[in-house]
Amino acid sequence: MEQIIKIKQFLDDSGKVKQLPQKQKVRHALLEYLADKFELGRTYSEQEVNGICDLWHTFGDYFLIRRELVDHGLLCREQDGSRYWRAQTAGQETELEHDS
Repeated sequence: MEQIIKIKQFLDDSGKVKQLPQKQKVRHALLEYLADKFELGRTYSEQEVNGICDLWHTFGDYFLIRRELVDHGLLCREQDGSRYWRAQTAGQETELEHDS
């Protein structure tokens, strides 16, 4: 049975990330949520990736978001950073609701 990881507490009312969780499972689930903002099969410049990351968080560190997406295997890049693309991952099931 798959575990559902709840991430809503880390999002503001518009769905932007307010903070990155410390627990690695929850952090990865939140990064998967952000990876969904990138289209499969499309390549992005570093500037485009920075822009998307900047749109989907509130704490002003799109470099950290980009690095975390790459480090967690959710976003791939050329070695020189000239081109990025979304990795094809199975993903975990995440839920935006709080525990009742």
